[in-house]
Amino acid sequence: MLRTFRNIFKVEDLRRKILFTLVIVLLYRLGSAIPSPGVNTQALGKLVEEGGILGFLNFFSGGALAQLAIFGLGIMPYITSAIIMEMLVAVIPKLKQWQEEGESGRRKITQVTRYMTLGLALMQSIGLVYTFSRQDVDGTPIIQFTWLKGAVIVITLTAGMALLMWFGELITERGIGNGMSILIFISIIARVPTEFRTLITQTELRYGSIIYGILITVIMSLAVIVAVIYLDQGERRIPVQYAKQIRGRRMTMGGTTYIPLKINTSGVIPIIFASSVIFFPTMLAQFIPGMKGFAESLTQGWLYFVIYTGMILFFAYFYTYIVFDPYTQAEHLKKYGAFVPGIRPGTPTAVYFGKVINRITLPGSIGLAAVALLPAVAFYFFGTREIPFGGAAIMIIVGVALETMKQIEAQLQMRHYEGFLK
Repeated sequence: MLRTFRNIFKVEDLRRKILFTLVIVLLYRLGSAIPSPGVNTQALGKLVEEGGILGFLNFFSGGALAQLAIFGLGIMPYITSAIIMEMLVAVIPKLKQWQEEGESGRRKITQVTRYMTLGLALMQSIGLVYTFSRQDVDGTPIIQFTWLKGAVIVITLTAGMALLMWFGELITERGIGNGMSILIFISIIARVPTEFRTLITQTELRYGSIIYGILITVIMSLAVIVAVIYLDQGERRIPVQYAKQIRGRRMTMGGTTYIPLKINTSGVIPIIFASSVIFFPTMLAQFIPGMKGFAESLTQGWLYFVIYTGMILFFAYFYTYIVFDPYTQAEHLKKYGAFVPGIRPGTPTAVYFGKVINRITLPGSIGLAAVALLPAVAFYFFGTREIPFGGAAIMIIVGVALETMKQIEAQLQMRHYEGFLK
């Protein structure tokens, strides 16, 4: 293991990518600590500590919302926009055509996603300013509203969201790992110690022993980590046979390989998407006060467990079919003279792929939901009611860490170095 870490810094290109990613992460955390002008951060911090909707949003912003910092909106507006675009691509022919155009089409979709993100960020920042300007803590107003002050805060938060999108794209292009996943990973890492301390404290108050609280927290965390790794590594291998072909004067030899279909093809995406959808009514509640009670019910209690589970199952299937389209894969196999033994090429192969995906995604998605909700359910029955993240936080941390490790390992093996897994 130590040799592998030494090898990482021997490869100049990989070393440069990792250092670049670390610099962007440091800038992100710096921006998360610089408050917007005109905000009473002490009063806002006390309000956020009460939990509820603001505690939920503060967790996924890495604590930046508690100071209404430059990056106080976190990454959620971008994730919400990405979800909306994924759904629109499936139903709008023009967007579907862009997706099939290749790189140029994907650039157009990305550009629309950026504009949609800025629109959502503008709406959310206006909602936050409106909400905080009407609230006070112990007689101290959070924002002493003036039109100039409100405009400055809105511009600061919206510009911070634009800068955050740029940071994510920079990490994807010039760093290591998926940029947006890395940023949400860092946000959660920044808050997990605080949330765990809160859970341990609440458990200690209920049972009178800090050892009991630490023991429960550690057991739940280890159980989730083991389950995430197990789900990530499980796969169904579909054998594929390539026929001999004559192209011009050359004959290509046939061979046998396989298509690996993961039990959890979608990774942590359903967790992130489900969290973002639960968050969306919260954003609307900032403009429609009558929705506040409904939005709060989505982030706590039994309704949270039911809706969260349903959305994880839905997004697991939804994203799996986006990543692995059975009909597209069947056409590719037919085009290159490959076939699944015992299955006719073309539509029968696509139907077979669909059946296999449905069969393995069901237990995978149920396992995903169980892992995400297990700690929340356990702590709920142990008497801890404010659970802003459940197992989702640990799942995102482990999932992003595994994906990043695989990218680093691939870079090492390309240069004939040993990876983390031997």
